[in-house]
Amino acid sequence: MTATPVSLDRRASLRLILSAAAVPLIAPHALAQTTPAAGPFALPPLGYAPEALEPHIDAMTMTIHHDRHHAAYVANANTLATQWPDLAKQPINSVLKALGTVPEAQRAGVRNNVGGHWNHTRFWDVMTPGGAKMPTGDVKAGIDGVFGDLPKFKEKMNAAALGRFGSGWAWLIVNKDGKFEVVSTANQDTPLELGAKAVLLGVDVWEHAYYLKYQNKRGDYLNAWWNTVNWDKVAGNLKAGV
Repeated sequence: MTATPVSLDRRASLRLILSAAAVPLIAPHALAQTTPAAGPFALPPLGYAPEALEPHIDAMTMTIHHDRHHAAYVANANTLATQWPDLAKQPINSVLKALGTVPEAQRAGVRNNVGGHWNHTRFWDVMTPGGAKMPTGDVKAGIDGVFGDLPKFKEKMNAAALGRFGSGWAWLIVNKDGKFEVVSTANQDTPLELGAKAVLLGVDVWEHAYYLKYQNKRGDYLNAWWNTVNWDKVAGNLKAGV
């Protein structure tokens, strides 16, 4: 997938982050959360305290990212379901694998908002505190077999994340041929469109994921982010498939 020019949505995201930075005396838990409209999609709980990933990812960033950005994707997805009722009748993976079947009037909205909901749900889960700090079993075998070892895999993943112009993601997937592969997607596109058989982990490189703590130093954010990966969750994603 090719990168797109910087969007109004990305600039709005940056303004939101900078406005939040201007009020540091507000405790993260006191920040208002976007309330999604009623519908088939729900904002999943973060599952751990916003400060649980510190010092690698700060509590303020986690709170804004989950309670505002992700919640906005959910709210927009529920609005889309009122415009295209079939959206509520299909598994989210099926919709995102076949975006060409979505009515043209709703397709971009589904790609951006349902895709954003799916991407972020996977992102939060793979960073759940605890679990294995290193890959084992089939995950280790897959990484070693394709990339050589874990450090070489991290280099490949970081390169994909750093090379993503503008906003997007880097992912470790099991591709259509059943092999581990690193891919990058723009904006809120998902690896499901690429025919991924499993999506093992992904890192968000939208600026709102790291700008409060790391400013424009995406590389520093990526190096810190690896300390948050729960490899037991990655193994579960491999087993579950998509």
